[in-house]
Amino acid sequence: MRDANRLIAYFSMEIGLEPHIPTYSGGLGILAGDTLRAAADMGLPYAGVTLLYRNGYFTQRLVNGQQVEDPTAWKPESIIEEMPQRGYVPIEGRQVHVRAFRLMLKGVGGRYVPVYYLDTDVPENTPDDRKITQTLYTGNSDWRIKQEAILGIGGRRMLRAFTHDAACFHMNEGHAVFLTVELLSEHLARFDKSRIDEDAIRQAQRQCVFTTHTPIEAGHDRFPIDRVKAIIGNHPVFDRPDLYGKDDVLNTTILALNLSRFANGVARKHGEVSRAMFPHHKVDSITNGVHAGSWVCKSIANLFDEHIPTWRHTNSDLRLAGAIPSQSLWDAHQHAKHELIDMIEEQTGAEFDPEVFTICFARRATAYKRAAMLISDPDRLRRIAKSAGRIQVIYAGKAHPHDGVGKGIIKQINDAIAQLCAENKLGADNRDIKLTFLPNYDIGLARKMVAGSDLWLNTPEPPMEASGTSGMKAALNGVPSLSTMDGWWIEGCVEGVTGWGIGQVPKVEGSLVGQKLGVGASSDLFHRDAAEMYDKLEHAVLPTYYRHRERWIEIMKSAISVNGSHFTTERMLRDYLMKAYDE
Repeated sequence: MRDANRLIAYFSMEIGLEPHIPTYSGGLGILAGDTLRAAADMGLPYAGVTLLYRNGYFTQRLVNGQQVEDPTAWKPESIIEEMPQRGYVPIEGRQVHVRAFRLMLKGVGGRYVPVYYLDTDVPENTPDDRKITQTLYTGNSDWRIKQEAILGIGGRRMLRAFTHDAACFHMNEGHAVFLTVELLSEHLARFDKSRIDEDAIRQAQRQCVFTTHTPIEAGHDRFPIDRVKAIIGNHPVFDRPDLYGKDDVLNTTILALNLSRFANGVARKHGEVSRAMFPHHKVDSITNGVHAGSWVCKSIANLFDEHIPTWRHTNSDLRLAGAIPSQSLWDAHQHAKHELIDMIEEQTGAEFDPEVFTICFARRATAYKRAAMLISDPDRLRRIAKSAGRIQVIYAGKAHPHDGVGKGIIKQINDAIAQLCAENKLGADNRDIKLTFLPNYDIGLARKMVAGSDLWLNTPEPPMEASGTSGMKAALNGVPSLSTMDGWWIEGCVEGVTGWGIGQVPKVEGSLVGQKLGVGASSDLFHRDAAEMYDKLEHAVLPTYYRHRERWIEIMKSAISVNGSHFTTERMLRDYLMKAYDE
C-alpha cells in the first residue's frame, strides 16, 4: 500500500476467534479470525468488521444420532467492549440503528488489531429490527439482505464514526458486497451525481479487494433485485444489471467482482475453477493459511520454543523441524493424543487406546465432503483393521440447520457407530475398530482433534474443496493427511512424505456457470476414491505407522517442515500485501 498508516478494513459475515465468542459457523469464520491474528502479529494497519450474533450459530446435540440445534447463549457485554459511537442503515425506509462492540487482538510483537462487532439490538429499533443481527445464517432471503446491509453499509459507516482512514476494503466473500453501495454513495454525494458512471466504478474498484471461497453455485448469494430495492432503497447501482448480474437477480459475487480492483480464489485450483465459473472476470489465487500460534498444541509448541525459538515471529522457520529429536516429537504427540482421548471418554464414555492408530474426520456435514466414505464398505474396513492394524475413528461436524442431506449424513455415521456397538454387545469380534462422533464441533474441539489424531482424513468430491484449512492445522502439529487431490492438498501433498493423496488432480474444462456442483453425483468417482483410500490405508499408512515408527516420525517432521511452515496466514498475508493491497 502507498501509505502504510491507512487502514485495511476486513469485512466478514463471520469471524471465529475463540469458542466462547460464537460468531462463526466454520471454515470461513475461522480463516477470518486467523487472518486478523496474523495481521496483529505482523503489525499491519488492519481492522475486522463483522456482526454480533447473540444467539451464535447453534449448539449441536445428538438425539438418537440425529442433530438437534439449540441457541448458543453468551453475553457479549461481559467479554468485549461496547463503543460509544452509533450509526444507522436504511432498511425498508426505516433508520435501523447500529452500535458496535470492539475486541482488541494483541500480536506477538505487542501490536493490536481491532475487531468490530455490529449489533442492532438497541432500544431505538423495532423488535424485529433488534433481531436482525441475532443469529448467524438463518432466516429467509429478505433477512439475509438485511444482515448483509448492516455488515456492508453499516460497517463502512461505523468505521467513519471511529475516524478510521481506510485505504482498502477487503470483502471476505460476497456477503459484504453492500459495502460497495456505500462507497458508490460517497462518490455520488461528493460529486453531486445521480447515476453510476465509469469514474464512480473506478473509484469503488480502487478501494476494494474481494476473496471468493466457494466453487459451489449455491454458495454465491442471489437476491431478487426488487427485494433488494425494497429493503435497501432504489440506489442507482441497482439499475445497472451489467454490474450486478442478470434476469433481475443480484449476484453478490458478480457485483463484488465488478467493483474490486483485485479478486482471488483461495487455492491455485480454486482460482482456476473460479475463472471457469466467471469467465468474464479476472480471478487470481492466494492459497489460504492458518495462524500457527493458535493451532499448535501446547506440547508441540513447547518443542518448537526449545528447538525453533523464532517460530512464533517467523512461521517459515518451522522448515527446520527436521532437527527436532524424534523421540521428543513422538512424546509430545502422544501427550496431545492422550488429551484428546481423555476428552472423548469424558464426553461419550467410549474407551479409546492411545497406542491404537487414530483417524480424525471433522468437517461441515454436507454432501460434497463425502464424510461417510470411510465407512462405506464396513467389511473391508474391518478386514484392513484386522490385517494391517487396529483403527480408531473420531468424527465431528455440524450440518446447516436447513441442510437435510447433511443431517442425514450425521445420522448415517451415528447409525454405523450404533451398529458396531450392538455387534460388540452380541459378542462379535470387532475389537479391531472403534468409532465415535463428538458433538458440537467448534474451535476448542478442533484444537484437540488436529493435534491428537494420527491421520487427518479429507474426502471431498473434486473440484469442490475450494481450499480446506483443517489439514493445515493438523500439519502444524505433525499430523499427516490422507486426502483427495483437491484444494490446498494439491499444493501440499508429497506422496509418502507429507501424507498421501487419493485420486487425480481434477481437470476444469470450459465454463462451469449454471452447473449444479457438489452434490456427490458421481457414484463411479466415489467408489474409485473409496477403493484407493482403503488401498492407501492397508498398504501404505497402517504398515508405516505400526511397523516402521522411525519412518512415520520422519513423515510427521515433513508435515511440519514442508506444510506447517508454508500454509500459514503469515505467508498468506504477505501474498495479499504483494498482490492485492499494493496499489
